[in-house]
Amino acid sequence: MTNAPTRLEPRWPAMLALLAVGGLRLALPESLSVGPGWLLIAVVGVLLIPTAWARQRGLDSLNKILGYVLTSIVTVDMVWSLALLLAALPLRKESPQDLLRSASSLWITNILVFASWYWRLDAGGPRARELRGVHTDGAFLFPQMTLNSQAKREMGGECWSPGFVDYLFLAFNTSTAFSPTDSPVLSSWAKILMMIQALISFSTVVLLAARAVNIL
Repeated sequence: MTNAPTRLEPRWPAMLALLAVGGLRLALPESLSVGPGWLLIAVVGVLLIPTAWARQRGLDSLNKILGYVLTSIVTVDMVWSLALLLAALPLRKESPQDLLRSASSLWITNILVFASWYWRLDAGGPRARELRGVHTDGAFLFPQMTLNSQAKREMGGECWSPGFVDYLFLAFNTSTAFSPTDSPVLSSWAKILMMIQALISFSTVVLLAARAVNIL
């Protein structure tokens, strides 16, 4: 019996997402961020080097740990900036333009951060999905998982496995529709994460609407 061929998933989309989070932080005023604006992108850039090195060397455990550290850092930074933003609202020290720009930046950051978590945690993570070859079980029921064998062969998806873009699409839907659209959620941890993401997204959308009304 032969094993399914290992499908090597490109990691650059996930790396670009984390770098984009660091870049979006530059849009925040200093009062709404910890340290200088360039600090987060510098930290992410430095940590991505050993993360990529560990993947190239086949050090899966080290790569996984560094990935968790990276994602945790950008998550904590996002939550802290959001807390500062909400606290700044009643003080009216920031200009409406800064508040709107900050809320927009955090809304996009929210999508990228949670897409990274879904991608990193689902079905044991990207490396476990690669070794498994075919994605048949996980926290999310993707449409490709519901196709029969003949349909999969016709679509060339017999060895299909979700990539970062699939989780990015899922996170985008959660932040816009406040719910999954084409991919039902199956596990408890994923439901909790999606509730948190939707709450953050809803908070920033309400903030944007409130400031827009005040400006008008």
